[in-house]
Amino acid sequence: MGSQRITVLGECVADAFTDPGRVAGPDGLSLRVLPGGGPANTAVALARLGTPARFLGRLSGDVFGRLFRERLLDSGVDLAGCVTAREPSTLAVADVDVHGHASYAFFAEGAADWQWTAAELAAAPLDGTVCLHTGSLALVREPGGRRVEEFLAPVRERATVCVDPNVRPLLVPPAAYRERIGHWCRLADVLRLSEDDLDRLLPGVAPEDACDRWHAAGARLVVVTLGARGALASLDGARVTVPAPPTEVVDTVGAGDSFTAGLLHALAGLGRLGGRLDGLTLDETAASCAYAALVAARTCAVPGADPPWAADLPHPPGPRA
Repeated sequence: MGSQRITVLGECVADAFTDPGRVAGPDGLSLRVLPGGGPANTAVALARLGTPARFLGRLSGDVFGRLFRERLLDSGVDLAGCVTAREPSTLAVADVDVHGHASYAFFAEGAADWQWTAAELAAAPLDGTVCLHTGSLALVREPGGRRVEEFLAPVRERATVCVDPNVRPLLVPPAAYRERIGHWCRLADVLRLSEDDLDRLLPGVAPEDACDRWHAAGARLVVVTLGARGALASLDGARVTVPAPPTEVVDTVGAGDSFTAGLLHALAGLGRLGGRLDGLTLDETAASCAYAALVAARTCAVPGADPPWAADLPHPPGPRA
C-alpha cells in the first residue's frame, strides 16, 4: 500500500478531560490534556494502520502545538504540508459522563486552525495522494472554511474526496452545515457522519432517506455510524448494515474519526481510491465498514482518542482477484 497516500486537512484540538470521579475543590479542578481534533485523529489512525498519511494543518507554536506535532510524528504522520502559525491552538474541555459519553466546551476564537489563506492551500503538497479527507470545523468555520471548500474542487481532479461534517453546534450553528452540505456532496465521493450529525442536519429524517438525499446531491458512498448499533452504508442507493463488535466502552472520544480511518484504509487496500470509487461493490463496502467498526471499537476500549496500531488488528479486506 506504499503508494496509497491519504492526505488529511483540518484541525488539531487540545482535549482537556475532567475526571468523572472527582469534583472541584478549593484547590481547583484537575484536567488531563490530550491531543485531539477530528481530522488529526483520523490522520493518526491512518498512519497507525499502515496507510501513508499526510496532515495539512495550521499548527501553533504554543505548548499545545508542540503536543500535536509530537503525537502526529510519533504515529508516523507526514507533517511536510503543515503551516507554522502565530495564532494559539484550539482548546476543548471534554466532560465525560459515567457512560463514557463526552460533552464539550470549546475555546476557539482566533485560533490557528481556522485562518487558512488561499496561498497556504495552493502550496499544500499533494504528490502521491489518492484521497483527501477533510471536514469538521476547518471546513465550515470562517475565515478559512470557504477557502478549504474551494480547495476541494481542483483536488477532486486527481483524488477521491472524503468529507466528515462532524457537526459542532457549540461553535457553528447547524444551519451553517445544512446550507453547505449539498455543495460538499457535489465535491465528495465519500460522506461519513454520525447519527448525531444526522439528527442535527436532518432532524426526524430516517438514515436511509438522508442517504438518498445526499446521493442525489452527488456523494456516491454515504456511511452513517450508529454507535453500538454499527453502521449503515449506502453505495449509490444499495444499502448494507454492519454490526459493531461487542466492546466494553471506556469513552467514545475519537471513535468516528477512527471509523473513517479504518474505512479509507480498507478502501485503499482494495485499490478503490484515486477516482470516483470506480469498481467498488456492496460486498467490498460491507467488508470495509466492518473493518472500520473494529478500529472504532478498539478506540472506544481505551481512554481518549488513542486508535489501535496495525499489529493489534487483523488484516483488512484484500483486493479481489
